Amino acid sequence: MREILELLERDAHLSHDTIATMTGLPVEEVTARIAEYEASGVIRRYKAVIDWDSVEGQHSESVTAFIDVSVAPARGVGFDDVANRISRFGEVRSVYLVSGSHDLRCTVVGRDIRAVSDFVSQKLSTIDRVQATATHFVLKTHKRDGDVFTEPEPDHRLPVTP
Repeated sequence: MREILELLERDAHLSHDTIATMTGLPVEEVTARIAEYEASGVIRRYKAVIDWDSVEGQHSESVTAFIDVSVAPARGVGFDDVANRISRFGEVRSVYLVSGSHDLRCTVVGRDIRAVSDFVSQKLSTIDRVQATATHFVLKTHKRDGDVFTEPEPDHRLPVTP
């Protein structure tokens, strides 16, 4: 049931009892479905979304970049073999097939700008059929995985009283 997955995606800490109450399903059914989703790979893992800038201060110990990649497609595999090869690098956090002027968008994390630059020049650009790359460094994260990292603006409206 999609509703169970959506609830878990928003908050992986929800108990099976809470999910049962929210969906109107019996707890046993919720537990069985979640176990089935985990066993089949629908649920890949549970994770926490961390605001590293708050933990480490202004000078983060890592750099994130979005790298757009242009690929010459191959008969029978299209872009999949290149995307799978890129996915195997430890620096790569995500790879998407996208529409637009490039074919793939990768999220890459390195210890600094030089590490990301070395990854692009020594690993990514040397893959057969990679024709071009465009690297975009993340300067500040405002929202990730549905979580807002900036403080909301205070409400400056005057209170209304009867």
